[in-house]
Amino acid sequence: MSARQIFTRPARLAAIAPFVWMLLLFLVPFGFVVKISLSQAVIAQPPYVPQFDLSAGWASLQAAFATLSLDNFKLLAADQLYWRSYLRSLAVAASATAVLILIGYPIAYAMARLPRRWQAVAMMLVIVPFWTSFLIRIYAWINILQHDGLLNQILLALHLVSAPVVWLSTDWAMMLGLVYSYLPFMILPLYATLAKIPASLLEAAQDLGASPRRAFWLVTFPLSLPGVGAGVLLCFIPIVGEFVIPDLLAGSGSMMIGQTLWLEFFTNKDWPVASALAVLLLALLLVPLLVYERLQRRQLEGRR
Repeated sequence: MSARQIFTRPARLAAIAPFVWMLLLFLVPFGFVVKISLSQAVIAQPPYVPQFDLSAGWASLQAAFATLSLDNFKLLAADQLYWRSYLRSLAVAASATAVLILIGYPIAYAMARLPRRWQAVAMMLVIVPFWTSFLIRIYAWINILQHDGLLNQILLALHLVSAPVVWLSTDWAMMLGLVYSYLPFMILPLYATLAKIPASLLEAAQDLGASPRRAFWLVTFPLSLPGVGAGVLLCFIPIVGEFVIPDLLAGSGSMMIGQTLWLEFFTNKDWPVASALAVLLLALLLVPLLVYERLQRRQLEGRR
């Protein structure tokens, strides 16, 4: 066996491993979800028909395939409960992501401008609080925002309010929880991008007569856009399907798609409709991923 064969075989295995991972842990389970989304609900375990029986032969499989339909997807389009959940999820995710950019970018920029020995300390300050359990941190916010919680006690002690303010079970509380929970996912890719920008580029811009503000908008910000895009994807996509934070901190006036999914699966026991919701949610979230991938490809082609 040649040396070239020895070194290329592990490389090939390493290249194949992600595809095997995606096949076994994503495509195969998602295939089951798609099949359930084309089924009909019944009172049984599992609560849907048809069920494929491989032992019954090919004729049984053909009969099962023939009963699959798009009725659940038609129901989603006809019932305003579902598409309003999608629209609310998109609006909340877009708003929270915008706030995360406004807060996360200055923090990441300041971290990148720190002396090298202090950047690791700043990184730890961002990450360490999030080593605590996610649920514990959300319940801590419930204790802070509730009627007799810490926030109202401070406001009353400072005589800023005359009566306790309703913070909990509001969209404001949900937004606070989302921004708090996802802030590191915005800061880290931004910091990684900003830290790689050579200081010599800013010095060159200032030598050419650009003010620090103009140098930022003409040099730093355009070069940091890949980090902005990565942060947006890391925050926007999971926020769209978020369940825990809206369920614990927001009101019950209108639900996000994650709450609607939970309701269909565990309360209504309507697995086909819930699966159809999940399939459409995935299709919806593929759009920003494809857009980001196309922009990245254009950027790489431009560098060539």
